[in-house]
Amino acid sequence: MPVVWIPALLRPLTAGHDRVNAIGSTIAEIVADLDGQYPGLRERLCSGANLRPGLSAVVDGGVARLGMDEPIGAASEVHFVHAIGGGLVYLRM
Repeated sequence: MPVVWIPALLRPLTAGHDRVNAIGSTIAEIVADLDGQYPGLRERLCSGANLRPGLSAVVDGGVARLGMDEPIGAASEVHFVHAIGGGLVYLRM
């Protein structure tokens, strides 16, 4: 089952958990499952059908170039990261 690392600012929505399991084979499915488990998470991650501007998903160490359609493997790690100064800051907690 994919593991999603939760950014510090979103941990109040996940009862303080820094990583959670989610079901899905794309970023869109992962976000939908996360929102089912932790209501309000989708609203914080997405704007309409896409990730919020300035936010990217990193899957297994690589930026998800396909956005919400990025495939997710059964043992994948997913991180949501903010762009800072034109680049991505990838913090592993």
